[in-house]
Amino acid sequence: MIAPARTLSGADGLKRLSVATPAQPLRLDSGRTLDHVEIAYETWGTLDAEKSNVVVVCHALTMDQFAASPNPVTNRPAWWPSVIGSGKPIDTDRFFVICSNVLGGCMGSTGPASRKPDGSYWGTDFPIITIADMVRAQIALLDQLGIQNIFLAIGGSIGGMQVLEWTIQARDRVFAAIPIAVAPRQSAQNIGFYEVGRQAIMADPNWRGGRYLDEGTRPDRGLAVARMAAHITYVSESSLKQKFDRRLQDRQTKTFGFDADFQIESYLRHQGQVFVDRFDANSYLYITRAMDYFDLPNEHGGVLANAFRGLATRFCVFSFSSDWHYTPEEARDLVRALNAAGCETSYVSIDTDKGHDAFLLDEPEYEAALLGFIDAAASARGLPKRKQP
Repeated sequence: MIAPARTLSGADGLKRLSVATPAQPLRLDSGRTLDHVEIAYETWGTLDAEKSNVVVVCHALTMDQFAASPNPVTNRPAWWPSVIGSGKPIDTDRFFVICSNVLGGCMGSTGPASRKPDGSYWGTDFPIITIADMVRAQIALLDQLGIQNIFLAIGGSIGGMQVLEWTIQARDRVFAAIPIAVAPRQSAQNIGFYEVGRQAIMADPNWRGGRYLDEGTRPDRGLAVARMAAHITYVSESSLKQKFDRRLQDRQTKTFGFDADFQIESYLRHQGQVFVDRFDANSYLYITRAMDYFDLPNEHGGVLANAFRGLATRFCVFSFSSDWHYTPEEARDLVRALNAAGCETSYVSIDTDKGHDAFLLDEPEYEAALLGFIDAAASARGLPKRKQP
């Protein structure tokens, strides 16, 4: 196991490691540097003697490092319990699993809700970050933990963006990669949806130019609206129709007003209200902006395949038929580029009506495909076989 003496544990129960110091600051794509960075993380399972069984889990926008265990701060349950655990596709009896809160996040990693050296909160003085910056911090974390080789990097949505960056930045260190429900670049439509959310936050009078933590306020209304707008993109029209359609909420007739007449309105308002209790508004601004800047083709001479040339990493790309946030066609663009680069690549398209969020939900076909690829990759890696129940 990782030596606990190297880990900083706060009163909040979060494990952190410093991955940047003034002697070796973290350099960002914006040209700025962060002299001191702490990354919060969680682990499950046991690291083998060769340190060859490491699985890096990259979380999505509103998730955190507690992929397989309850969050001690919010008391929310694990967000990927169907995938990570004993006997699951990412088997904690077999693998050493690590998930870190992204740079810019709000669950212990350095971000706009962290304090500057003078004691004030960073707020919007925090430098703009990219997906590549997040992965640089994650690589620094693994370096601090003495881990060089990664058996598997896996994640969905923005987590899938991080997985792709892992294979590019740590070219000789990642044996297998599973990017899920992701595209190689952010679409104009997604940029538009996230801009609506950012404007909602910044239009909230309590945002105070991003200084709300220092001034003792919170832009909860704006953040709730941002969550509502984004959540619509994570589900499919068919699933919304099946679950809500045009049914009224706890009433027989319309109110002819602006209360939540429809069940879908009540559902979205609830999603917004529960979100503000666990997420920082400025972190939402920064992380969605990082997603907007994600554009692998543009960063590699306009040719996506150039990003992956020479990689020995084996890939399995997943998409979901009803996902209109990151579409199956965008996933196929990624697969074609991987093939053009000569990478060993599998592609799994899951037929489901659950939309973008399907990778977080109970999907037996998806989980079986994950299990099959991970088992095959582990065998090729020479890792011990799965214990049969």
